[in-house]
This record gives sequence, structure tokens and C-alpha cells, in this order.
Amino acid sequence: MKKVKTGEGMSLKEKATQIVNGMNQVYPQARCALRFKTPLELLIATILSAQCTDKKVNEVTRTLFNKYKTPQDYAQAPLAGLEEAIRPTGFFHNKAKNIQGCCRELINRHRGKVPQTMEELVALPGIGRKTANVVLGNAFGIPGIVVDTHVGRIARRLGLTREKDPVKIEFALMPLIPEKHWTVFSHQMIEHGRMLCTARAPQSPSCFLRPFCDFGNFENRT
Repeated sequence: MKKVKTGEGMSLKEKATQIVNGMNQVYPQARCALRFKTPLELLIATILSAQCTDKKVNEVTRTLFNKYKTPQDYAQAPLAGLEEAIRPTGFFHNKAKNIQGCCRELINRHRGKVPQTMEELVALPGIGRKTANVVLGNAFGIPGIVVDTHVGRIARRLGLTREKDPVKIEFALMPLIPEKHWTVFSHQMIEHGRMLCTARAPQSPSCFLRPFCDFGNFENRT
């Protein structure tokens, strides 16, 4: 990988290593905020999490998962009833259709099991790389970098990438972050985005990553 000088002459790879070390110290217990017991539950919860808080999704799935337990339950449910059950998560018409379409494909193509490869997951209705990486990393222990709004924002502020497209951000981060850390690093970035590096009022002066942050150092110079 070609070295790119940053800040104090540190390569981008070296900078990423320092960021990973800092994250591991401050957020050692970071994990998926969505509550689930099975890969199917995580798949459904992740679909519901689009444009919705994890807290609200967990409130909805507390009841939802007691009523719908298998792909067949979702696939055969009256659409109106499923829509009503997930209404609080927003965009419930599209989410219900995606859930039913996804579960029908699980039944028809995967014997009712959630597949364990990126290629098979993204072929399901309503499933993109973000959702696939959530499922792979947290249900199956297969490393993946989940790029949500927090991860994208912080990666750009730190200077790890200039990309804005989530998929391009994912591929930009992959060679910088050790593969074994991909899943937990995503959770750490999300937690950091909620705690310190917020969208509107980042706490740059008190941020432990400031020495490696392009955004924080720029603020300090202005």
C-alpha cells in the first residue's frame, strides 16, 4: 500500500493503527446495540433500523419477535398486520415488503436459513452491504465494516478517507483496519459518534483522537 503522509508525517496506515489502539482503550466493550437471539432476528432488526434509532427498533422487536419467529411467519403474514407491527420504525410500507420478500427468498433459496456470505445476503430483497456486514459480523463472527452515518462522518473527519459513498468508504477502510477488528471497530466508531464526535457539536477539545484528527486539528488552527 502506498504511504500517504498525514499530520506529523505519519502514514495513513500508521495513523489508522493509532486510532484503532485508542478506540480499543476507550470503547473496549462496544457491541451491536440491536437486540437479537438468532441471525433471522438480527436480519429483521437491521432492516427496521434504516432511518430509525436502535432504541426504537428494540422496543418494536420486543413484541415483534414473540409474534413472528420463522421466515414462514413473516412470509405468510397479512401485509397490513406486519406493517402495523413495525409502524413505529417509520417507512413501514417498504420495510414490510422487504421483510416479506427477503423471508420468501430465504425459504425458496436457502431452506429458511440466513446465508453466511456477502454475495448471498445482498441478493436478498432490501439487503445492502451495510445490513449484510451487520449480520455477518454479529450473527456469524465474519468480520465486516459497517458504514452508517457515524462511521462515514468520523472516517472523513479523521482523514482516513474523503469518500462519501458508504461502499467506497468501506473499501477505503478495509486495508487500513486489521480484518479481525472490522466488526468491533464499526461499533466503536458508532459509539464515538454518539458520545463525542457528534454531527453538529463534536467535542474536539476533549477527544482522545484529536492528535490524529484532521478535523480537530483544523479547528485548533482556526
